[in-house]
Amino acid sequence: MTDYIATLAQPGTPAYPARVHIDGSGTAKIERLEEPVDTGLVITPGLADLHNHGGAGYSFPTSSLEQCREAALHHRRFGSTTLLASTVSQTREVLLPQLEILARLTEEGSLDGIHAEGPFVNTCRCGAQDPAAIVAGDPQFFQEMIDAAAGQLRSITFAPETAHAHELVDLCVKHNIIVSLGHTDASFEQTAEILHYATSHGAQVTATHLFNAMPPLHHRSPGPIAALIDAASQHHNVHLELIADGVHLNNHTVQMVLNTVGYPAATLVSDAMGAAGKADGDYVLGALAVTVRDGVARLRTEDGSEGSIAGGTSRVSDQVRLQSAAGLPLASVLQAATSGHALLGVGHRAGVSEGPANLVVWDEHMHVREVYREGEHLTR
Repeated sequence: MTDYIATLAQPGTPAYPARVHIDGSGTAKIERLEEPVDTGLVITPGLADLHNHGGAGYSFPTSSLEQCREAALHHRRFGSTTLLASTVSQTREVLLPQLEILARLTEEGSLDGIHAEGPFVNTCRCGAQDPAAIVAGDPQFFQEMIDAAAGQLRSITFAPETAHAHELVDLCVKHNIIVSLGHTDASFEQTAEILHYATSHGAQVTATHLFNAMPPLHHRSPGPIAALIDAASQHHNVHLELIADGVHLNNHTVQMVLNTVGYPAATLVSDAMGAAGKADGDYVLGALAVTVRDGVARLRTEDGSEGSIAGGTSRVSDQVRLQSAAGLPLASVLQAATSGHALLGVGHRAGVSEGPANLVVWDEHMHVREVYREGEHLTR
């Protein structure tokens, strides 16, 4: 049994002092206190990460079952109590067996599902995707991916302009898969058209790491960014992924988007690769070599020039700490850091409540100290 005297911070509501008691079965009880607390501890709900390629030195697109389990546990222990494992653009021969591995981890509870980033994206906006593995939209290949994932594929990134985009949406609707639009060179009109088709057919839609791997917003050529922001401002079933780590996006860009669409319409994601939680050095993302220097992952180049950013090295909890320190209200940041729970049908994890504990205990510097997920204490 454990008692925490802490400030209890819930998404979108004022924080208050509380005693949170967790008994031996992992059940939480909450007592609101009348006087402020001085322990420095903060308790929040667990966080959601819908776009994550790995951590602790291991990579979801290529590592073994045991190694992928360690990568998932790393992010769980740092507060991501809802977690999707992301693949990258790969050939059938590589991708389908890896989806089977990740499906097994989902079935055992180490993951909450799979996000396929590609392979139906645009080579001119490939970022850290292997251009040799990118193919035009192929409903048959997509169905093979769905079958290999055994019902655990929860999201797919494809470009609005890819072939057979409507058929891909139809499969997403049929199998309850999130349509995530990204790695695209589409126009505003192309993006708006597929957004209308997807939302009118009942699909849940996200923007894959908004701004990254898409043309910049221009006042005479608004492109996919403007279409996605516009849709998120109007439709409750369109959300914007933001990698709010200070590397992929400037903090002011993050603040502008959140203030424009509202915090619940965004979902913070790590886009983490194997270097998350590890030191600078050389890593691999899919088939591509990556070098991490000063915490920034970039594709390795033959001439030593600066390559494209290749995923993140932060956890979502790091982004909560960063954005709070940058002046955004913690209760508001938590709305964006927990919105992914509801997108995956586990909305009860988005708030601290009595029952099986789903919460994060933070120290006075907003570093994760303890994590509980569905009553299980995840120790480091």
